[in-house]
Amino acid sequence: MAVDDYSIGEDANEWNEDEAWLAGPLGREMVFLRVPEAKTVKNSAHVCLRPVDTDRDAEVERLLGLGASMVNDLRNRDQGWAVLADPEGNEFCVLTRTASACGITRGS
Repeated sequence: MAVDDYSIGEDANEWNEDEAWLAGPLGREMVFLRVPEAKTVKNSAHVCLRPVDTDRDAEVERLLGLGASMVNDLRNRDQGWAVLADPEGNEFCVLTRTASACGITRGS
């Protein structure tokens, strides 16, 4: 099973500011919860986003407009990725269509 198998839940009425989830096959979910503690160390999980309905650069601009900040811009034309952080400092990457197309290899 891959993250590609997951989608944002369809019932927007159940969304709130303290939790969100991605629905997957066979009733599986990836749940994200807000915690009261501030971030004190490196993320224990690292999320990489791969847009499917837009390109990487447009998605980076959209996320910056929503309050993300640029941590490290490693984009180079059609390769590379951007490391962003949410307003609380949690880092994540925005990739091109595939990790290998970005130049990301295991251990990078």
